[in-house]
Amino acid sequence: MPSTRRIIARRPTREFLPGILFVLPAVILFIAFVGYPLVSSLYYSLFSWAGYGVPEFIGFDNFVNLTQDPNFQSAVVVTVVYTVATTILQTIVPMLVAILFMQKWRAGALLRTMIFIPSVISLTITGLLWQLVLQPDGGLLEVLLNRVGLGGLSRPWLADSTSVVPVLIIVSLWQSLGFFLVIYYAGLQGIDPELYEAARVDGASGFRLMRYITIPSLRSVTTLVISLNLINGLKVFDLIYAMTAGGPGTASQSLGVYLYKLAFGSENGASAAFGYADAIGVVMMIAAAILFLVVSALRRGRRA
Repeated sequence: MPSTRRIIARRPTREFLPGILFVLPAVILFIAFVGYPLVSSLYYSLFSWAGYGVPEFIGFDNFVNLTQDPNFQSAVVVTVVYTVATTILQTIVPMLVAILFMQKWRAGALLRTMIFIPSVISLTITGLLWQLVLQPDGGLLEVLLNRVGLGGLSRPWLADSTSVVPVLIIVSLWQSLGFFLVIYYAGLQGIDPELYEAARVDGASGFRLMRYITIPSLRSVTTLVISLNLINGLKVFDLIYAMTAGGPGTASQSLGVYLYKLAFGSENGASAAFGYADAIGVVMMIAAAILFLVVSALRRGRRA
Protein backbone atom coordinates (compact mmCIF):
# COMPACT_ATOMS: atom_id res chain seq x y z
CA MET A 1 0.00 0.00 0.00
CA PRO A 2 1.28 3.51 -0.74
CA SER A 3 2.53 5.41 2.24
CA THR A 4 0.59 8.30 3.75
CA ARG A 5 3.25 10.79 2.57
CA ARG A 6 2.84 9.71 -1.08
CA ILE A 7 -0.95 10.03 -0.88
CA ILE A 8 -0.65 13.53 0.59
CA ALA A 9 1.93 14.51 -2.07
CA ARG A 10 -0.28 13.29 -4.93
CA ARG A 11 -3.49 14.98 -3.78
CA PRO A 12 -2.41 18.59 -4.49
CA THR A 13 -1.29 17.58 -7.99
CA ARG A 14 -4.63 15.94 -8.74
CA GLU A 15 -6.53 18.90 -7.33
CA PHE A 16 -4.61 21.54 -9.24
CA LEU A 17 -4.25 19.67 -12.53
CA PRO A 18 -7.69 20.68 -13.95
CA GLY A 19 -7.03 24.29 -13.05
CA ILE A 20 -3.59 24.18 -14.67
CA LEU A 21 -5.05 22.71 -17.85
CA PHE A 22 -7.72 25.42 -18.00
CA VAL A 23 -5.17 28.21 -17.48
CA LEU A 24 -2.51 26.77 -19.80
CA PRO A 25 -4.01 28.00 -23.12
CA ALA A 26 -4.24 31.55 -21.77
CA VAL A 27 -0.65 31.35 -20.50
CA ILE A 28 0.56 30.11 -23.89
CA LEU A 29 -1.27 32.92 -25.69
CA PHE A 30 0.10 35.48 -23.22
CA ILE A 31 3.66 34.27 -23.76
CA ALA A 32 3.23 34.21 -27.54
CA PHE A 33 1.57 37.62 -27.97
CA VAL A 34 2.83 39.58 -24.93
CA GLY A 35 5.84 37.91 -23.37
CA TYR A 36 7.80 37.17 -26.54
CA PRO A 37 7.22 40.60 -28.17
CA LEU A 38 8.23 42.26 -24.89
CA VAL A 39 11.49 40.34 -24.63
CA SER A 40 12.08 40.85 -28.36
CA SER A 41 11.66 44.63 -27.99
CA LEU A 42 14.13 44.70 -25.12
CA TYR A 43 16.59 42.71 -27.23
CA TYR A 44 16.33 44.70 -30.47
CA SER A 45 16.48 48.04 -28.66
CA LEU A 46 20.19 47.31 -28.35
CA PHE A 47 20.63 46.96 -32.12
CA SER A 48 20.61 49.13 -35.19
CA TRP A 49 18.06 47.32 -37.33
CA ALA A 50 15.60 48.24 -40.04
CA GLY A 51 13.38 45.20 -39.52
CA TYR A 52 15.22 43.19 -42.16
CA GLY A 53 18.79 42.19 -42.78
CA VAL A 54 21.38 41.49 -40.10
CA PRO A 55 20.99 43.54 -36.87
CA GLU A 56 24.07 45.47 -35.76
CA PHE A 57 24.70 45.50 -32.03
CA ILE A 58 25.22 49.06 -30.75
CA GLY A 59 24.55 48.65 -27.04
CA PHE A 60 22.73 51.59 -25.44
CA ASP A 61 23.38 54.01 -28.30
CA ASN A 62 19.68 54.10 -29.21
CA PHE A 63 18.82 55.31 -25.71
CA VAL A 64 21.64 57.87 -25.78
CA ASN A 65 20.39 59.17 -29.13
CA LEU A 66 16.90 59.60 -27.69
CA THR A 67 18.22 62.24 -25.29
CA GLN A 68 19.46 64.26 -28.30
CA ASP A 69 16.45 63.71 -30.56
CA PRO A 70 14.25 66.86 -30.80
CA ASN A 71 11.36 64.84 -32.28
CA PHE A 72 11.46 62.48 -29.31
CA GLN A 73 11.53 65.39 -26.87
CA SER A 74 8.57 66.99 -28.66
CA ALA A 75 6.69 63.68 -28.54
CA VAL A 76 7.36 63.41 -24.80
CA VAL A 77 5.91 66.90 -24.23
CA VAL A 78 2.80 66.13 -26.31
CA THR A 79 2.29 62.80 -24.53
CA VAL A 80 2.72 64.31 -21.06
CA VAL A 81 0.35 67.22 -21.80
CA TYR A 82 -2.23 64.89 -23.33
CA THR A 83 -1.95 62.36 -20.48
CA VAL A 84 -2.18 64.91 -17.67
CA ALA A 85 -5.08 66.80 -19.27
CA THR A 86 -7.12 63.71 -20.15
CA THR A 87 -6.49 62.15 -16.74
CA ILE A 88 -7.76 65.24 -14.93
CA LEU A 89 -10.77 65.82 -17.18
CA GLN A 90 -11.71 62.16 -17.61
CA THR A 91 -11.59 61.65 -13.85
CA ILE A 92 -13.46 64.75 -12.66
CA VAL A 93 -16.08 65.22 -15.40
CA PRO A 94 -17.44 61.62 -15.38
CA MET A 95 -17.60 61.73 -11.57
CA LEU A 96 -19.63 64.95 -11.57
CA VAL A 97 -21.92 63.68 -14.34
CA ALA A 98 -22.46 60.39 -12.48
CA ILE A 99 -23.36 62.29 -9.29
CA LEU A 100 -25.76 64.41 -11.33
CA PHE A 101 -27.38 61.31 -12.79
CA MET A 102 -28.00 59.94 -9.30
CA GLN A 103 -30.89 62.39 -9.18
CA LYS A 104 -34.17 60.81 -10.23
CA TRP A 105 -34.69 62.06 -13.79
CA ARG A 106 -37.36 60.71 -16.08
CA ALA A 107 -34.97 60.73 -19.02
CA GLY A 108 -31.93 59.69 -16.96
CA ALA A 109 -31.61 56.22 -18.48
CA LEU A 110 -31.93 57.61 -22.02
CA LEU A 111 -29.30 60.28 -21.38
CA ARG A 112 -26.90 57.75 -19.87
CA THR A 113 -27.33 55.55 -22.94
CA MET A 114 -26.69 58.46 -25.31
CA ILE A 115 -23.54 59.43 -23.41
CA PHE A 116 -22.32 55.83 -23.35
CA ILE A 117 -22.73 55.21 -27.12
CA PRO A 118 -19.47 57.00 -28.17
CA SER A 119 -17.44 54.74 -25.87
CA VAL A 120 -18.34 51.66 -27.92
CA ILE A 121 -16.98 53.28 -31.09
CA SER A 122 -13.33 52.51 -31.79
CA LEU A 123 -10.87 55.37 -31.39
CA THR A 124 -9.92 55.10 -35.06
CA ILE A 125 -13.51 55.56 -36.20
CA THR A 126 -13.94 58.33 -33.64
CA GLY A 127 -10.90 60.13 -35.04
CA LEU A 128 -12.13 59.85 -38.62
CA LEU A 129 -15.62 61.10 -37.69
CA TRP A 130 -14.27 64.12 -35.84
CA GLN A 131 -11.87 64.83 -38.67
CA LEU A 132 -14.91 65.24 -40.92
CA VAL A 133 -16.68 67.39 -38.32
CA LEU A 134 -13.68 69.72 -37.93
CA GLN A 135 -12.83 70.17 -41.60
CA PRO A 136 -12.25 73.87 -42.35
CA ASP A 137 -14.15 73.74 -45.66
CA GLY A 138 -17.69 72.48 -45.25
CA GLY A 139 -17.17 70.64 -41.97
CA LEU A 140 -20.16 70.20 -39.68
CA LEU A 141 -18.74 72.50 -36.99
CA GLU A 142 -18.06 75.27 -39.48
CA VAL A 143 -21.58 74.98 -40.90
CA LEU A 144 -23.12 75.18 -37.41
CA LEU A 145 -21.02 78.20 -36.47
CA ASN A 146 -22.05 79.98 -39.67
CA ARG A 147 -25.72 79.16 -39.02
CA VAL A 148 -25.68 80.80 -35.59
CA GLY A 149 -23.67 83.81 -36.73
CA LEU A 150 -20.38 82.74 -35.16
CA GLY A 151 -18.53 82.01 -38.39
CA GLY A 152 -15.68 84.22 -37.23
CA LEU A 153 -14.75 81.58 -34.66
CA SER A 154 -14.17 78.98 -37.36
CA ARG A 155 -10.56 77.98 -37.89
CA PRO A 156 -8.50 75.04 -39.18
CA TRP A 157 -8.67 73.28 -35.83
CA LEU A 158 -6.46 70.32 -36.75
CA ALA A 159 -4.02 72.32 -38.86
CA ASP A 160 -3.27 74.91 -36.16
CA SER A 161 -0.46 73.93 -33.79
CA THR A 162 -2.05 75.93 -30.94
CA SER A 163 -5.45 74.23 -31.12
CA VAL A 164 -4.73 70.69 -32.29
CA VAL A 165 -3.79 69.17 -28.90
CA PRO A 166 -6.72 70.78 -27.00
CA VAL A 167 -9.08 69.49 -29.71
CA LEU A 168 -7.66 65.98 -29.33
CA ILE A 169 -8.16 66.18 -25.57
CA ILE A 170 -11.79 67.25 -26.00
CA VAL A 171 -12.47 64.45 -28.49
CA SER A 172 -10.91 61.94 -26.09
CA LEU A 173 -13.20 63.20 -23.30
CA TRP A 174 -16.24 62.92 -25.58
CA GLN A 175 -15.34 59.35 -26.49
CA SER A 176 -14.49 58.08 -22.99
CA LEU A 177 -17.05 59.96 -20.90
CA GLY A 178 -19.67 57.20 -21.10
CA PHE A 179 -17.25 54.44 -20.12
CA PHE A 180 -15.99 56.18 -16.99
CA LEU A 181 -19.51 57.41 -16.21
CA VAL A 182 -20.67 53.79 -15.95
CA ILE A 183 -17.78 52.96 -13.60
CA TYR A 184 -18.56 55.89 -11.32
CA TYR A 185 -22.29 55.25 -11.48
CA ALA A 186 -21.72 51.66 -10.32
CA GLY A 187 -19.53 52.96 -7.50
CA LEU A 188 -22.22 55.39 -6.40
CA GLN A 189 -24.74 52.56 -6.22
CA GLY A 190 -22.54 50.88 -3.62
CA ILE A 191 -22.51 53.78 -1.15
CA ASP A 192 -24.59 53.07 1.95
CA PRO A 193 -27.65 55.42 1.97
CA GLU A 194 -27.51 55.48 5.78
CA LEU A 195 -24.34 57.59 5.53
CA TYR A 196 -26.29 60.31 3.76
CA GLU A 197 -29.17 60.05 6.21
CA ALA A 198 -26.85 60.40 9.19
CA ALA A 199 -25.12 63.39 7.60
CA ARG A 200 -28.44 65.10 6.87
CA VAL A 201 -29.44 64.64 10.51
CA ASP A 202 -26.27 66.53 11.43
CA GLY A 203 -27.27 69.34 9.06
CA ALA A 204 -25.09 68.51 6.05
CA SER A 205 -26.47 68.94 2.57
CA GLY A 206 -25.52 69.55 -1.06
CA PHE A 207 -21.80 70.20 -1.50
CA ARG A 208 -20.89 68.92 1.97
CA LEU A 209 -22.49 65.56 1.28
CA MET A 210 -20.47 65.26 -1.91
CA ARG A 211 -17.24 66.41 -0.27
CA TYR A 212 -17.35 64.35 2.92
CA ILE A 213 -19.26 61.23 1.82
CA THR A 214 -19.52 60.78 -1.94
CA ILE A 215 -15.98 61.60 -3.04
CA PRO A 216 -14.23 59.70 -0.16
CA SER A 217 -16.47 56.68 -0.78
CA LEU A 218 -15.41 56.67 -4.44
CA ARG A 219 -11.70 56.61 -3.61
CA SER A 220 -11.04 53.09 -4.94
CA VAL A 221 -13.08 53.77 -8.08
CA THR A 222 -11.21 57.04 -8.65
CA THR A 223 -7.88 55.24 -8.31
CA LEU A 224 -8.97 52.75 -10.98
CA VAL A 225 -10.11 55.54 -13.31
CA ILE A 226 -6.85 57.47 -12.83
CA SER A 227 -4.81 54.34 -13.55
CA LEU A 228 -6.73 53.62 -16.75
CA ASN A 229 -6.41 57.22 -17.92
CA LEU A 230 -2.68 57.33 -17.25
CA ILE A 231 -2.07 54.14 -19.20
CA ASN A 232 -4.35 55.16 -22.07
CA GLY A 233 -2.75 58.60 -22.28
CA LEU A 234 0.78 57.23 -22.27
CA LYS A 235 0.14 54.80 -25.12
CA VAL A 236 -2.26 56.94 -27.17
CA PHE A 237 -1.86 56.30 -30.87
CA ASP A 238 -4.99 55.49 -32.86
CA LEU A 239 -7.00 58.64 -32.09
CA ILE A 240 -4.11 60.97 -32.90
CA TYR A 241 -2.98 59.06 -35.96
CA ALA A 242 -6.51 58.93 -37.39
CA MET A 243 -7.13 62.65 -36.85
CA THR A 244 -3.78 64.32 -37.51
CA ALA A 245 -1.07 61.65 -38.06
CA GLY A 246 0.96 63.73 -35.60
CA GLY A 247 0.61 66.99 -37.52
CA PRO A 248 0.78 69.79 -38.24
CA GLY A 249 4.50 69.11 -38.24
CA THR A 250 5.08 67.39 -34.92
CA ALA A 251 2.59 69.50 -32.94
CA SER A 252 0.43 66.50 -32.02
CA GLN A 253 2.94 63.68 -32.44
CA SER A 254 2.79 61.44 -29.38
CA LEU A 255 5.33 58.78 -28.46
CA GLY A 256 3.10 56.10 -29.96
CA VAL A 257 2.79 57.94 -33.28
CA TYR A 258 6.52 58.66 -33.43
CA LEU A 259 7.32 55.03 -32.64
CA TYR A 260 5.02 53.89 -35.46
CA LYS A 261 6.60 56.24 -37.98
CA LEU A 262 10.09 55.08 -37.06
CA ALA A 263 9.23 51.39 -37.05
CA PHE A 264 7.60 51.42 -40.47
CA GLY A 265 9.44 54.30 -42.12
CA SER A 266 6.16 56.02 -42.94
CA GLU A 267 7.48 59.58 -42.78
CA ASN A 268 8.44 61.04 -46.17
CA GLY A 269 9.79 57.75 -47.46
CA ALA A 270 12.29 57.42 -44.62
CA SER A 271 13.84 54.03 -44.03
CA ALA A 272 12.58 52.04 -41.06
CA ALA A 273 14.48 52.23 -37.77
CA PHE A 274 13.10 49.25 -35.91
CA GLY A 275 15.76 49.14 -33.20
CA TYR A 276 15.37 52.84 -32.45
CA ALA A 277 11.59 52.44 -32.31
CA ASP A 278 12.02 49.53 -29.88
CA ALA A 279 14.08 51.80 -27.64
CA ILE A 280 11.14 54.23 -27.51
CA GLY A 281 8.85 51.31 -26.69
CA VAL A 282 11.12 50.32 -23.80
CA VAL A 283 11.04 53.88 -22.46
CA MET A 284 7.23 53.87 -22.66
CA MET A 285 7.10 50.52 -20.86
CA ILE A 286 9.35 51.79 -18.06
CA ALA A 287 7.26 54.96 -17.73
CA ALA A 288 4.06 52.90 -17.53
CA ALA A 289 5.59 50.66 -14.86
CA ILE A 290 6.67 53.68 -12.81
CA LEU A 291 3.19 55.23 -13.06
CA PHE A 292 1.63 51.94 -11.99
CA LEU A 293 3.95 51.66 -8.99
CA VAL A 294 3.28 55.27 -7.96
CA VAL A 295 -0.51 54.85 -8.18
CA SER A 296 -0.31 51.53 -6.30
CA ALA A 297 1.82 53.12 -3.57
CA LEU A 298 -0.60 56.02 -3.19
CA ARG A 299 -3.49 53.58 -2.98
CA ARG A 300 -1.78 51.54 -0.27
CA GLY A 301 -0.87 54.73 1.60
CA ARG A 302 -4.49 55.84 1.69
CA ARG A 303 -5.61 52.45 2.97
CA ALA A 304 -3.06 52.49 5.79
